[in-house]
Amino acid sequence: MPKPEVDPTAPLRLSVDRSSPVPLYFQLAQQLEAAIEHGTLTPGSLLGNEIELAGRLGLSRPTVRQAIQSLVDKGLLVRRRGVGTQVVHSQVKRPLELSSLYDDLEAAGQRPASQVLVNTLEPASAEVAAALGVAEGTEVHRVERLRLAHGEPMAYLCNHLPTGLFDLDSAQLEATGLYRLMRAAGITLHSARQSVGARAATADEGERLGEPEGAPLLTMQRTTFDDTGRAVEFGSHTYRASRYSFEFQLLVRP
Repeated sequence: MPKPEVDPTAPLRLSVDRSSPVPLYFQLAQQLEAAIEHGTLTPGSLLGNEIELAGRLGLSRPTVRQAIQSLVDKGLLVRRRGVGTQVVHSQVKRPLELSSLYDDLEAAGQRPASQVLVNTLEPASAEVAAALGVAEGTEVHRVERLRLAHGEPMAYLCNHLPTGLFDLDSAQLEATGLYRLMRAAGITLHSARQSVGARAATADEGERLGEPEGAPLLTMQRTTFDDTGRAVEFGSHTYRASRYSFEFQLLVRP
């Protein structure tokens, strides 16, 4: 005998304001999106029957269908034949501030994890040397990691650090974020110089991040300084644009 379908939206406090000028479908879509972003509706969850959801909220079925379709269009839900409508993931919106991806993912309820691909010493290239303020050819650490959220690739991180800062243990790098390890070692992060861009994924990058070749990627380069003005890290990162975005806060100049 088949198990009855469980509606994961049942415990949610969903409601609509009929006096609001905001369309009803949009109100419902916003609440469902917030539940996905906050982890209340987890990846893999199946949404309940549209008819039941419409009845519970006193909405028409087309209104509920429109709300769900808007989240399908955003890539947060997917309709699977023979399965139903399923939560895929939420897009991570990262503020442009001096924080680590690990901390941002954890704060968003995304269950971050890391795979250390490279942890080695190498001579600094001209670019790395200029960023870290050392002579070209100076020995530096190079760490490459794949950052995951809910077990799904999110970003590829390549970091160069001066030697002697702290012990760059691969097990610790897989257990937590780089900035947390720096703070635990007594390094006070003060400021950073950062640039953000975009480009198409190469075949290797696409395979690494679970995207097709040519898919859009966000790029970020950052040089981080401690409270003495010393450069302590130079990072060159790529992010899946389908899963990730940067948020800016703009202020009007008086």
